[in-house]
Amino acid sequence: MHTEARFQSAAPYKDDVLALPVPSLDDASEWYSKHFGMSEVDRDASSTAGASHPRVLLERDGVRIGFAVNGGDASEEGAAIRVSNISAMRDELESRGVKTANWRIDERDGEKLQVFFVIAPDGLCYYFYEPVEAPEEP
Repeated sequence: MHTEARFQSAAPYKDDVLALPVPSLDDASEWYSKHFGMSEVDRDASSTAGASHPRVLLERDGVRIGFAVNGGDASEEGAAIRVSNISAMRDELESRGVKTANWRIDERDGEKLQVFFVIAPDGLCYYFYEPVEAPEEP
């Protein structure tokens, strides 16, 4: 069994996991670094005609999530984050002051998943999940 909680992948609810809508790049970088244990790896604060919106990329365990000041509705966006050792991940986030909710088992495409949710202060919703391993047959 895994001993360390790790991000394994991230997928957006809608369009782009590298451009989740936020009102402030500085606030997003600070909050996700402190509470999700992420590190800022790239920032483009410029926005010119025809160019992309100001954005910041953060990373944890090789998994990148990006935030952009793009006018999107954060309450309609977020990401599904696959993790290893979901119990340790929940404990870690809660120790960092993050409120978690809905600890439960979901079933998707015939696979059982242990899950919980986090609503960040910017309104983005995160679905943390880990496949539940079936018990070995004797």
